Amino acid sequence: MMVDTGIQVLTAGASAPRRRSATTSAAGSQYAIACEAEVFAMTEALKLQDVMPELRSSSLLGIVAKLEMILGADRDIGDLTDFPWPHIASVLRDLKAITGDLGHSRPDRAITRADVARHWNQATNLMMAFSDDDPGPNVPVL
Repeated sequence: MMVDTGIQVLTAGASAPRRRSATTSAAGSQYAIACEAEVFAMTEALKLQDVMPELRSSSLLGIVAKLEMILGADRDIGDLTDFPWPHIASVLRDLKAITGDLGHSRPDRAITRADVARHWNQATNLMMAFSDDDPGPNVPVL
């Protein structure tokens, strides 16, 4: 079962094979949990993107960071050769020439593992709540 997050890109394209009942085989249950964990992770990422326009940059590097985030979300953009994407990329190159590059930072593996575990636990709790089995005392009531 896919949770309707209200974010069209996450739920509109969900195909029938992804919508599995929590009472399927163990492998099917693990697959369903993984799908739900993916939805939780994408929802969190999209919420961060939604907040970005409200944040005020206090430096040119802050503006560079915002533009990096916009161009980094290119998976959701249909055609990167159409206006305004080449223009935004041009502005980003110009700003980097003035300010320097931000460099590429990667989160510590422990942070990444903690995020994955959190999303996995949320998805497991959700799937257990929808199952016919006794979910136990630690499962939140939806």
